[in-house]
Amino acid sequence: MTLHADPHLAHVRPVQPLTPEGCQECLTLGSPWVHLRLCLTCGHVGCCDSSPNKHARRHAAAVAHPIVQSFQPGEDWRWCYVHEAFV
Repeated sequence: MTLHADPHLAHVRPVQPLTPEGCQECLTLGSPWVHLRLCLTCGHVGCCDSSPNKHARRHAAAVAHPIVQSFQPGEDWRWCYVHEAFV
């Protein structure tokens, strides 16, 4: 995994997951997800791009919060949706 210096890392804040039990929107819709992503700007928990609704990416685009971290146990990588790269 190659890490890139990314100006969007300035958006990263200490956050608490808003819905630690799963994807915020999928829980409301009753929809399944594959993996979860945590927004490192506001704590939104959304589903990954392999999930039917891609709520993490939609959240990032809608509110300009570019950096997420995997919310899967044992994973600690971060991703920038703007640059489509690990950070």
